[in-house]
This record gives sequence, structure tokens and C-alpha cells, in this order.
Amino acid sequence: MLKVKKWLGLALGLVLISGLLACSRQVEPTTTIRVATSPGPYSELFLEEVKPALEKEGYQVENRDFDDLQRANIAIQEGSMDLNVDQHTLYMEQFNREAGADLVAVTPVPTVPTALFAGQKKSLDEVAPGDQVAISDDPVDVTRSLLLLEKAGWIRLDPETDKSEVGEDDIIENKAGIELSLVQAPVLPQALKDVAYAIIPGSTFYDSGMSADQALLNEDLRPELKLQAVVRSTDQEADWVKDLVKIYQSDQLKERVEEINQTNDRVQWAWTAD
Repeated sequence: MLKVKKWLGLALGLVLISGLLACSRQVEPTTTIRVATSPGPYSELFLEEVKPALEKEGYQVENRDFDDLQRANIAIQEGSMDLNVDQHTLYMEQFNREAGADLVAVTPVPTVPTALFAGQKKSLDEVAPGDQVAISDDPVDVTRSLLLLEKAGWIRLDPETDKSEVGEDDIIENKAGIELSLVQAPVLPQALKDVAYAIIPGSTFYDSGMSADQALLNEDLRPELKLQAVVRSTDQEADWVKDLVKIYQSDQLKERVEEINQTNDRVQWAWTAD
């Protein structure tokens, strides 16, 4: 009787082990998404809202901070990172051309518009000839600033010029008689005390602690200036990318963004997925 029980126990043990092995073969390993984050609102929104949603889908999400967006893109291209959400299409395309890379944008993400802020002058109506307007010296930011100045009615740009490439030479009329002062973007919030107005990129005024309510005028976001989720071209059809796109385009995230806009005066997100 003892011998029968022993063999029965051994048989049951083998059945349990084989069953566990069969189950282990059916479970796919967890996909880890490595995110190259950067200081500013876009990575913060990802970490606070998108990362938890991905984790609910069964993904493991790791992030590493990069102060230099170019290095973040190099890390994605070389394969040590998988995703970045801190750049617009123009920046990505420029990087691809210069680095011979093949990064792709898979979905627009909520974007904080570049805005015109009051310095020594407190309203748009106060503008006068000789007023200095500080803008970022980055070429893409120059384009955005000029388009915003045209929206304000202060300058007129050559209508024949590609709107995504306008520069100072494309100003055909300076209606308000303003003077442009080009400085590095991080300096712009501090420059407000020395100039009549300043045009400040969204991530810059967010990082400075300024309130979005202080903006006198926001830019109209052109498609190439919407922030994007950027991955390697070889990953664009991956399941995790498809799930990422669904989250960024979901009604749940849209509602959350609207809630943030109502309760947080540091940022006013523009919903870009529609």
C-alpha cells in the first residue's frame, strides 16, 4: 500500500510539473518599453498619465533622462532606448537628415503652444515702434515666432515662402515697427523685464514656473509643430506602439488633459490627436 501511494504521488508530481511547463510556454515575456525622457511637460505627462496606462496593459516601462534631445534620438536610433515624446516633426526630420537616421512619428501628443508674453508692455494694444521683442534663436523657434507675430498683426510675411521655413528675410512689412532680439530659449523668461514682449516656447515657460494665463497670444499649431511620439521605423508596427497610440488618442486622456487645463495654471495643453 505504501509503495502504491509513493508511485501515485510521483505520478501526480510529474503531471503538475508538466502542466506548469505547458503554462509557462504559453505566457509571453513582459515587453519593456525604454523611454528617453527630457525635462518639461511632455515627459511629465507621459510619466504621470501614459505610463500607468501602459503598465495596466502589462508592459514594463523604464525611463532615462536626457538633457540633450539629440542624444536621446541617437540612443533610440542605436537601440538602447525605444521612445521619446519631446519633439515635433520638424526636429525629428532634421535629425534624420543630419544623422542618416530613420526615426518615425507614430502619433501626435498633447502640445503646449508657443506664446507671446508681456514684458514691459502689458497688452498687445500697447505695442509701439522701437519696442523690442525677444525670441529664441533656434531656427525652428524663429519660424514659430514670426508666424505668431504675423498673427498678432505686427508684421507681414512673404506669402510665397513655405510657412514651415520662414526666416527674418521673409518679413516684407514691419507694421508695428518692432525690433527683434534673438536669445537662447532658456533665457527668455528672465529677459521679460528688459524687453517690451517675448515669445517663449511652451516647454520653456513651463519649466520657468510661469503661468500659461500670462500669455497674451498663443500660436496656431501647424501640423509639423505638434509634438510627436517618436520611435525607430522598425518598431512602428509593434504591438506596444499600437497600444501607445491608442492611449494617446483615447477619450480618457483627452478628458484628463481638459481637467489639467482647468486646474493647473502652469500649462494649457492643445489636444492634437483629433
